[in-house]
Amino acid sequence: MTEIEIGRGKRGRRAYAFDDIAVVPSRRTRDPKEVSIAWQIDAYRFELPFLAAPMDSVVSPQQAIAIGRLGGLGVLNLEGLWTRYEDPQPLLDEIAAITDEAAATRRLQEIYAAPIRAELIKQRIQEVRDSGVVTAAALSPQRTAEFSKAVVDAGVDVFVIRGTTVSAEHVSSAAEPLNLKQFIYELDVPVIVGGCATYTAALHLMRTGAAGVLVGFGGGAAHTTRNVLGIQVPMATAVADVAAARRDYMDESGGRYVHVIADGGVGYSGDIPKAVACGADAVMIGAALARATDAPGKGFHWGMEAVHEELPRGKRVNLGTVGTTEEILTGPSHTPDGTMNLFGALRRAMATTGYTELKEFQRVEVTVNPALDHR
Repeated sequence: MTEIEIGRGKRGRRAYAFDDIAVVPSRRTRDPKEVSIAWQIDAYRFELPFLAAPMDSVVSPQQAIAIGRLGGLGVLNLEGLWTRYEDPQPLLDEIAAITDEAAATRRLQEIYAAPIRAELIKQRIQEVRDSGVVTAAALSPQRTAEFSKAVVDAGVDVFVIRGTTVSAEHVSSAAEPLNLKQFIYELDVPVIVGGCATYTAALHLMRTGAAGVLVGFGGGAAHTTRNVLGIQVPMATAVADVAAARRDYMDESGGRYVHVIADGGVGYSGDIPKAVACGADAVMIGAALARATDAPGKGFHWGMEAVHEELPRGKRVNLGTVGTTEEILTGPSHTPDGTMNLFGALRRAMATTGYTELKEFQRVEVTVNPALDHR
């Protein structure tokens, strides 16, 4: 790819966000009723190709159950309020009531300073498991070794290791880093790991045996990573690069397929077909679901980056509410801005371009228009 000269001593690739690209119609159209957007990872099939992000403003045990019954996969945050407090509802109410942003960050840091309790990890996973839906839960790489046994013993179906960035080669002289390859090999459940945003990092994660990789760095609605660390990779380029790594890994491994999941920058319905067009199999959704009237945050949204005790790289944001979780996922929509009926929109985008399966839709033509501004 052609590099652009930034100055005499530095060159860089031109990268693209989802806002910079658009899907191109083809010569054929379909009836939306004939389109399948089902997704399967390992032994688990989902009617909707998405995971709800492990964020306290998005997924509670009850919300994970509701999302599972609607055809998606809700991922519990095992380092959040539900594993630190018996009843986090008063704290959720307090977080929503804070009017000053600086005060919100300080209070989040205080609330999340409470210790994580292994017995609550087991209890929350069991709550979801008892409902009969597929159970997924997430830990950061730093906490995985400490709490993974409690997670597996509780009967989790899909284990997610999620951080701002996760590498297969974390180097530390202060502590023994997690050996991802050994950990995944010894585990009896599929593991999804990320985030990553480059071809090389993704290829290394795929070689650990992960069933899926999360693609994204600093692109979420509640992230301030770009402002704080100066690091971000636009999502269209990141997904396309990781999809290329999957293609090469399939050749290297003799056909083993690793799912690519776009995690970040998927705030509106139109972002989902663009993510798939760039090579994603599914998306991880946070902000879009935080807008649900039945979401734990009630329209307020924050991630674990916002509660870091030394260097917060996120904030609590007020997104407001637009409708129920069901309306946001499958409609009907009452807004024209892409905040509702996310997967009805994906189905119609595929029908409009003549595709009936997600894997086929990954081959759809796209155009680039960096000047485009949808918002």
